[in-house]
Amino acid sequence: MSQPPSYSFAVKEIDILTNVRAALAEDVGSGDITAELISRTATATARVISREEGVLCGTAWVNAVFAEIDASIDIQWHGEDGDPISADSLLFTARGPTRSLLTAERSALNFLQLLSGTATVCRRYAERVKGTGVKLLDTRKTIPGLRSAQKYAVSCGGCHNHRMGLYDAFLVKENHIQACGGIGNAVRAARDHAGDKLVEVEVETLAELQMALEAQCDRVMLDNFSLAKMTDAVALAAGKTPLEASGNITEAKLRDIADTGVDFISIGALTKDCKALDLSMRLL
Repeated sequence: MSQPPSYSFAVKEIDILTNVRAALAEDVGSGDITAELISRTATATARVISREEGVLCGTAWVNAVFAEIDASIDIQWHGEDGDPISADSLLFTARGPTRSLLTAERSALNFLQLLSGTATVCRRYAERVKGTGVKLLDTRKTIPGLRSAQKYAVSCGGCHNHRMGLYDAFLVKENHIQACGGIGNAVRAARDHAGDKLVEVEVETLAELQMALEAQCDRVMLDNFSLAKMTDAVALAAGKTPLEASGNITEAKLRDIADTGVDFISIGALTKDCKALDLSMRLL
């Protein structure tokens, strides 16, 4: 059996800089003409607060935004990624040239509110299944260009990462199965192509599950199974292959799905439908 991809809380610095430089090119462009109304010599202190409860995430992206705009800006954080935050709590202060603070503001807060929002949703979902042993997984339904950032936020929120992309694990779905001439053929082809990669097969019926088990894949995804069918699938696969529930997973259903005994639940909403945390920056 191949092992699933392993991801840590670490994100490559180059990925953070790529995100930040793209954001600044989009926002600042040829220059912040409004900030140019302010004296070059003016300095200020900015306070960033959260308007609501959540989970802090995205400090490295904020630091990088300010550093790219003006390396002289000093930032003091009042928490770390993964920390719970309360409404009206102070997240960080930034001191430096007033022009630079205002130019960096929107891009910095965009990263912080998005990633904190993602981590907040994940923490809430993880609490729903606490004590069951199931692992909640993200998907590839991420904002283009921000996949590693959002997957990092998922980890900060207490959930887990599925494959990063199309290159680090096989996920054999209905169209792959049809094109390969069956589940067994698809799994064999995957082993021949890259035997060290995890091979997961998506199934829609118990009969297909049996075929996947016989093909000895590494994991089976149960696509839109009812709770009763999931329970039957868990019994059928016991001691053989880990099972992952997927398809129309809502927060309200989480505990019932976890209680069927599946090993994983993948949820697109962790990164696709998250609400940005409400943040505010004010100059002193």
